[in-house]
Amino acid sequence: MLLALCSSALAQQPSKMFRIGFISPASSKTAGPNLEALRQGLQQLGYFEGKNITLEVRWAEGSAERLPHLLAELIRLRVDVIVIGSAAGALAARNSGTSIPVVFAAVTDPLGHGIVESLARPAGNITGVALAVGEGFSGKWVELVKETVPKLPNVAVLLNPLHPIARVFLKEMHAAGRAFGTALEFFESSDPAGLSSSLLRIEKAGAAALIVTPEPLFSARRSLIVDFAIRHRLPSMFYSREFVDVGGLMSYGPSFPGSYHRAATYVDKILKGAKPADLPVEQPTKFEFVINLKAAKQIGLVIPPNVLARADRVIR
Repeated sequence: MLLALCSSALAQQPSKMFRIGFISPASSKTAGPNLEALRQGLQQLGYFEGKNITLEVRWAEGSAERLPHLLAELIRLRVDVIVIGSAAGALAARNSGTSIPVVFAAVTDPLGHGIVESLARPAGNITGVALAVGEGFSGKWVELVKETVPKLPNVAVLLNPLHPIARVFLKEMHAAGRAFGTALEFFESSDPAGLSSSLLRIEKAGAAALIVTPEPLFSARRSLIVDFAIRHRLPSMFYSREFVDVGGLMSYGPSFPGSYHRAATYVDKILKGAKPADLPVEQPTKFEFVINLKAAKQIGLVIPPNVLARADRVIR
């Protein structure tokens, strides 16, 4: 009887309350679905806020300069694990010198710019979910735009030259432009003022289409960019479907919320004792092509049947 009573008392004791830090390079308005995807992933693994976890959430509002400061806040709070988005966020975590386990999400090529030493054995205290590894997908943006508008003379490309693998985007897209006979003009932007300036220059250049490359600044201001493309009747290609969800024409790339959902599995393993160095970086298995027919109608564009047939998702 005494043993039974002791067992019952132990069973009723509350589980440990873990503190999970979350840092997004964007804002709650634009990146809220990523946080919700992480929450859902954690809930499916048995973690609930107020029961066995607390979430310390921080937003960089599209400013990479804020990331080290937000990291310092979470380090001072001594959270058990930190989930952070974007390559800039992962690099900030690596450079912070913290020993707290870090799980990155939505990072393009973590191996290429030195966030991890190996995809199979990351080393250090950082691992997570990659959006893409190495070269092989940015040229697809040019290909799909050209197939959508076969007589396309030129394309404006919005790019942050400070992005860790901007050189990969440049190389692949230049090659694709030559292959498909389309002239590309690159417009660089690394801050809000630069973005406004680039959009004005794109307008003056008379671009026939627009491609937007991965960058937290662009994601945080995606409604502004999408409105610009619609207003100037530009066929547009984006790197994530979140742009299409707010009215953009097309996107090709892996799922950002899906990356955060998968990050929950890393948090679970780490809280159960696994070391980040022993957890291989997860690579994307699917790239999604999304088309918004409402946007096509707004700019007077008819999507060719062969392009529609390739779409994984069509918004009507």
